[in-house]
Amino acid sequence: MTNAELRPTRSGSVEDRDVFVFDDLISEADLAQYVEALGRSPFTRTEVARTDTAEVRHWISELPLANVTQLPLWSLTEGAAAFARPGEQYRPSRAYTNYAAYGDMLYAHCDCTPEERELTALWFLSTQWEPEWGGETMFFDKSGDALFCVSPRPGRLVLFDGAIPHAGRPPSRICYAPRYTFAIKLTPAPAE
Repeated sequence: MTNAELRPTRSGSVEDRDVFVFDDLISEADLAQYVEALGRSPFTRTEVARTDTAEVRHWISELPLANVTQLPLWSLTEGAAAFARPGEQYRPSRAYTNYAAYGDMLYAHCDCTPEERELTALWFLSTQWEPEWGGETMFFDKSGDALFCVSPRPGRLVLFDGAIPHAGRPPSRICYAPRYTFAIKLTPAPAE
C-alpha cells in the first residue's frame, strides 16, 4: 500500500482535535512476527501517565529512536500523518510499546500541550482480540466525558492529536492475552 492510498476507516474529533483510525495496513503474518518479538522483549514498569499519578507505573519497552524509521510500520505511520496534516512534516521523537494486563491501572493523560501540534501514532499489536476483552482507548473532552472510543483491533493504527486527553483501558478479567500498543510520538519537523 502506498501512502497515497492511505485512507482512514473512520475518524472523529474531540474539541476540534482529530482522531483517525486506519485498519488492514499490515498482513497477518507481519502482525504475528511483531507479537512474537514483543513476547521476547524486555519490559520495565517505569512509565507514568501524569506527574500526579507517578506512584502508579505501567509496563513499557523502549525502542531506540534510530530504529523507528527502519520498521515497516514507520512508512505507514508517516503516510497516516501526511493524510492527517497535509503539507506538514513530522519526525519521530519517541517510540515504545505499552503492555497492559487485567488489573493494571492506566490514567487519562495528554501527550503534549495544544500549541506543540504533536501527533501520537498508536498501533494495536495482537493477533486476536475479542470485544469482551475490553482494552479500548478512550478519548475525553476537557470535562472528562468520553467522546471517542477505539477498540484494539489487531493491526489497527489510531493517529491523534497528542493534546487530546486519552487513556488505554486494561483488558477485562477474562482476557489472558497481553494488550500491546506500540506508540510513536511525532513532532513537527523544522522547515528546511
